[in-house]
Amino acid sequence: MEPARPRQTHLARVIDIADGRERTAAGRPGADDDEALPGKDAQFQALRVAISAYLKPADLERVEQAFAFSEAAHKGQMRASGEEYITHPLAVASICASWKLDIQALLAALLHDVVEDTGVTTAHIAERFGAAVAELVDGVSKLDKIEFQSQEDAQAENFRKMLLAMARDVRVMLVKLADRLHNMRTLSALKSPKRRRIARETLDIHAPIAHRLGLNQVYRELQDLSLANLYPHRYAVISKAVKSARGNRREGIGKILETIQRVLPEAGITAQVYGREKHLYGIYRKMVEKRLTFSQVLDIYGFRVVVSDVAACYLALGALHSLYKPVPGKFKDYIAIPKVNGYQSLHTTLIGPYGTPVEMQIRTAEMHRIAEAGVAAHWLYKSDDAPISDVQKKTHKWLQSLLDIQNNSRDPVEFLEHVKVDLFPDEVYVFTPKGRIMALPRGATAVDFAYTVHTDVGDQTVGAKINGESMPLRTELKNGDLVEIITSPGSQPNPGWLGFVRTGKARAHIRHYMKTVKYEESVGLGQRLLGQALRALGISQGDLDANRWERIVRDAGAKTRQELYADIGLGKRLAAVVARRLAAASGMEGAVQEGRAEPRNMPVTIRGADGMAVQLATCCRPIPGDPIIGHISKGQGLVIHTHDCKAIAKSRRKEPDNWVDVEWDPEPDKHFNVTIRALVTNGRGILAKVAAEITAADTNITNVHTEDDETGNYAIMEFSIDVSDRAHLARVMRALRRLQEVVRINRIKA
Repeated sequence: MEPARPRQTHLARVIDIADGRERTAAGRPGADDDEALPGKDAQFQALRVAISAYLKPADLERVEQAFAFSEAAHKGQMRASGEEYITHPLAVASICASWKLDIQALLAALLHDVVEDTGVTTAHIAERFGAAVAELVDGVSKLDKIEFQSQEDAQAENFRKMLLAMARDVRVMLVKLADRLHNMRTLSALKSPKRRRIARETLDIHAPIAHRLGLNQVYRELQDLSLANLYPHRYAVISKAVKSARGNRREGIGKILETIQRVLPEAGITAQVYGREKHLYGIYRKMVEKRLTFSQVLDIYGFRVVVSDVAACYLALGALHSLYKPVPGKFKDYIAIPKVNGYQSLHTTLIGPYGTPVEMQIRTAEMHRIAEAGVAAHWLYKSDDAPISDVQKKTHKWLQSLLDIQNNSRDPVEFLEHVKVDLFPDEVYVFTPKGRIMALPRGATAVDFAYTVHTDVGDQTVGAKINGESMPLRTELKNGDLVEIITSPGSQPNPGWLGFVRTGKARAHIRHYMKTVKYEESVGLGQRLLGQALRALGISQGDLDANRWERIVRDAGAKTRQELYADIGLGKRLAAVVARRLAAASGMEGAVQEGRAEPRNMPVTIRGADGMAVQLATCCRPIPGDPIIGHISKGQGLVIHTHDCKAIAKSRRKEPDNWVDVEWDPEPDKHFNVTIRALVTNGRGILAKVAAEITAADTNITNVHTEDDETGNYAIMEFSIDVSDRAHLARVMRALRRLQEVVRINRIKA
């Protein structure tokens, strides 16, 4: 085996080739040691032919230079299939050329793996081919050199970087999709577990992105290739069944095609009619989702009618409906209301001559071009004086929403979770009060609508009217709903919204608000906890000078004192440990150990409405008046338990530093929810009688549950009620005990 060359020598040789000092006589890039393989040579010639049809001769020369540069950089590298590695960048560039992407995208396609797999840096690419090409290559490259805690984190960070680069320049994703498409076409060379992992990733991320960008041809092929590698046996069975059905149904399909081609000209419509076959993954998904056998999937074949203009689309629809009966509820007008990726067509399902449903798609030639190539179909028309198409506007809006989500979600796994929500839209279309149509994912609520209108509207939402009626914010929207959002300037996002919002934008903004508020609350709580720990050592925070603080903050790895406080409040650091370090840094440790400092340990005061940094434990549900103790829980802050809570006995013995003394504020500023259980004699009107007594004690009932006991003579009633403290609860229970029908009453803590 040839010994590895030093990296710098290899890089210098790559740069020499880019300068043209290692050219063949014919002017084509070549290797210095051996002849170019016919496959590689044929690939490059085909690429030249494809790009020469729409690019300038000067651009063709730059493509040749990039090919030479990439070939030299990848020299000696082989693909798992045994081919030279350069065949892969060539194939990716050819796919991009079929979409007629510009010269910068083609250069990036040829160079997309150079930074990742060789000694060439992004700076070298920028120097040779320009900063724009270097940025595209950087956006496509993976982050293999960064260490992550898990494969999931690494993968999420890769996608986060790629999607954000796409938000700045959509060509990044176009090159990446071409890269993934070729990798999927050649996936059979890899071992089965890796094939399945890549196929699952493609199905979850890359195929939906292709669909979101309107690249329907790529979308369908990626889905079929993923199915073939995830479930090869199922793919083979469905593929064989489709081929068999193709022969069995040929006569019927031919008859329908012949009839349509005769009827449309008679109606004065010039059209091209194509038969089309449902792709295999579409058939498989329908079989799984609707639990059908293959023979029950009737719409395997359909027809596409391409006409001259929009008016002709509707004329053709009328002609087809007069020819065959339409299936009720199966008509969709994506021309009047396009899909979010810009797709436009009329869809209708007709009952064919043999009683078989047949789907028809009617569109113009321009709509057909966009349907197959999506945003790539418009790439050549992007110039300073060219009008921006609707597809570009929709794509730009979605890409900007990615940046918006990123600003509110720095965690890569969380970011990917938000984006995946938006990649499976299955849209519903609703109206604003001014009549503007807005597309939202199926299952979206009034809160999702509010955040789609504007972030500030979402943050200040307090209510919603749907079709003129006040409805809960969690109401799922349906096609055609007219939605009006009611806002209040002082309102803030409710953390409970996370339980029902559907869009990534809404989820990201709500979480961002929660994190911001929790951080601010945690700073205050951390300061209180550290003050308590210092007082236990007989030290006042005022005794510590700025230099001591700076040293402790630096040693703790925090940037500021506020960050250190927040870490303590969030349970990431123990106040007792930080206090001891501060004492040592201040030279007071000896005094503490010898008992010369007088401890002044004062408990932390709990008001009950301390926000998200202080939580009341659900295992014992403490209320003011209960003896309490606080547990510093990592990531949750301070969790308050009752002293006699059975769930904490073991932890108090094993982790004494995690427990702090707390006490209730003498005047708590909120009501607390408790559950009481009453055993009562069964009889008419007893529930109303008990409820009236509770209400008379100035108590709000939030929930009621009743059931009869085994004998039927008694009823068990459970009430969730709001009380201000333990004394208030005692008054309620005394009032209920005075009722003759109440046999027994007690408080439920768990």
